[in-house]
Amino acid sequence: MKARLNRWVGPVGLLLATQGVAAAGPEGAALARVEIVGVLPFADAGIEADRLPYALQSLDREALRDGQGGNLVETMARKLNGVTVNEITGSPFQVDLSYRGFRASPLLGTSQGLSVYLDGVRINEGFGDVVNWDMVPEAAIGRLALVPGSNPLYGLNTLGGAIALETRSGLTDPGADLAVTAGSHGRRRVDLAYGANRDGWHGFVAATLFDEEGWRRHSAGHLANALVKLGRKGSATDWSATLSGGRSRLLGNGLLPDGLYDDDRRAVYTYPDRSSNRVAQGSLRLTHRLRPGMEINALAYVRDSRRDTVGGDVGDAYADYVEDCADGFEANGEPEDRDECGFERDDGEALHPASLNTTATRQRGSGASINLHRRAGANAFDVGATLDRSRVRFAQFEQEAFFTPSRGVDANPEEEIEPASSVTGSARMASAYAAATLGLGRGTDLTLSARFNRARVGNTLVTEDGPKPHESFTYSRLNPSIGLTHARGGLTWFANAAQSNRVPTVIELGCADPAEPCRLPVGLQSDPYLKQVVSRTVEAGVRSEGFGATVFRTVNRDDILFGRAGATRAGYFSNFERTVHQGAELDWSFRKGGLFLKAGYSYLDATYGAPGTLFTGARSVRVDSGTRIAGLPRHTLKLNLDWEFRQGLVLGAELRALSRMASQGNEDGRVDDEGDASGDWGIAGHALLNLHANWTPAPGWQVFARIGNALDRRHESFGALAVDLFPGGRLLQPHTGAVDPEITRFVAPGAPRTLAAGLRYRF
Repeated sequence: MKARLNRWVGPVGLLLATQGVAAAGPEGAALARVEIVGVLPFADAGIEADRLPYALQSLDREALRDGQGGNLVETMARKLNGVTVNEITGSPFQVDLSYRGFRASPLLGTSQGLSVYLDGVRINEGFGDVVNWDMVPEAAIGRLALVPGSNPLYGLNTLGGAIALETRSGLTDPGADLAVTAGSHGRRRVDLAYGANRDGWHGFVAATLFDEEGWRRHSAGHLANALVKLGRKGSATDWSATLSGGRSRLLGNGLLPDGLYDDDRRAVYTYPDRSSNRVAQGSLRLTHRLRPGMEINALAYVRDSRRDTVGGDVGDAYADYVEDCADGFEANGEPEDRDECGFERDDGEALHPASLNTTATRQRGSGASINLHRRAGANAFDVGATLDRSRVRFAQFEQEAFFTPSRGVDANPEEEIEPASSVTGSARMASAYAAATLGLGRGTDLTLSARFNRARVGNTLVTEDGPKPHESFTYSRLNPSIGLTHARGGLTWFANAAQSNRVPTVIELGCADPAEPCRLPVGLQSDPYLKQVVSRTVEAGVRSEGFGATVFRTVNRDDILFGRAGATRAGYFSNFERTVHQGAELDWSFRKGGLFLKAGYSYLDATYGAPGTLFTGARSVRVDSGTRIAGLPRHTLKLNLDWEFRQGLVLGAELRALSRMASQGNEDGRVDDEGDASGDWGIAGHALLNLHANWTPAPGWQVFARIGNALDRRHESFGALAVDLFPGGRLLQPHTGAVDPEITRFVAPGAPRTLAAGLRYRF
């Protein structure tokens, strides 16, 4: 208990000290501007941001456009407190984004906990709740809001928060905007947008083209996406129709063992690892003002996505042989029991140590929502319903293959491509909700909301043994929320308690049996029932102009985790009794003349809240209540400085510092399951310095440049323990007896120094 209290002394003490400074400010100081935000992901009507009982963060069009040659995820990591990313794949569009320890990731098997909306349409894919960041039309984004906590109004999967993206229109952004960027490692990017309006009619188009060779070997990437919007604003009725789409081909090559990483941080372990995405989405949005203070909003959408992957991996037979027979050799180097080892041999050569795995995923979703908003003086009311449905078709194929000397995988042309598994699944989700913001007088507001979710998830699986019986599971949950704000003396105090839930996806229900582990992207089978995740958040804090402080605690019941079951990517999903995310966030900003300073600090204590066992592939990790969750820094500090050196020229610097992180498989401080071997194989903390400059030589023109990791600091963003089947970068030779596989640390290398520069023209 004392240790737990000590962990909170620093953040809470700093919180109270900073509150004292804020309270010493001018009595009754007013905010510089009133920000109106929506309390729902799709309704147009909103309330004043300062009446919200939680610490919402937002980025407007100017902040988003100030990407300095990066992308949307990088901008969020730079500008939003509590947001971090890791570079597991090495592709800038395939990174894990984390907020308060909850992730929105494109990788299957990642424990997802953030919902993401684009113009009110939830874009977490139905197959695993993954988020394809490469398919977000970045040139069209006009506003981003990060809503913290388990807010029930943002629907399923809002465990740690929600990200709501709103696109621009010809009404809000008339004129043209063109930006061209070039940078290190063959990076090239073009963003263009044009909006117009006349007599209530408005139109908008935007597109992004991106291409790079990648800073790691075999990591080139290409993507293109676009958005078209047409609408009309009338005296009582507004409507808009939006069509967006994109396609990409991205290569990302995962973690590196320490030895290979020390020799060459640009290296890859095995390749290829290629993902190709295609997405098309159409939506129709309608707003009708019934009378002053009352309006109805309706939204309907369809979404179609296709994902194809190619992965070169260690073959199951080879991995099993190494695991089972590493110590079982006779004096002549022959296996003691060939049948037990089960490894095919021909003329002393190992056969097919590699496997070329391909997958095809097809997803189609549709849905509708309706909301009635009523504003009566200081009170606001919302009531509505949503309906969503999705269908998924997935198939996986395998082909025996060989490794090249550089650890690439070449298919054996004499071997056929064999189907491994397939699934057809569906999900139907319906909800009804109500929300109210009540002005209680004297600067005090009460916020109440509740949402009832009902979901039915089903699938039909086909494995090597034939079709399995159809499975179908139904989940229901009523999630409430209550919050209070009180404004006085230039300070707004707030507190909130909320609950949300996440239901298992098709992939999770189809891969939940430890006796029959599946591979990722996945082989599937009929498996045990999984419970839904229920998340509860309480938070409290204070804010004023240029300052904010929050403490929070989120508890997940029956969290869904992926456990590995061997040296390959095989594993299964299971419920874990309890996980806890708690901490504090501090924000501070200052502007005087041409100088702007901003600082953000986040303290995160993310732990397992009950005893249990984690299956990481390399070893089984026994955790207790209080064991830290891997891959999450306890301390994160962000400092930003912008200085208008002279008229039209702005120079800036950013410092991002993260503390040490536990490595997956080393959460308990041990490095194997036998003996007493122990040690901290975590990821060292690091600080990165970024520099940037903007120059406006003439109205409408802007030249920008950015140096990322200016000091070329060698760093890592994630770590995991695994068996290194390529010691020294070479394939093991079990048929000669030269077998010495060892558990080692694998890391996600951080990008070296990079330079990007470009030109933007607005007219």
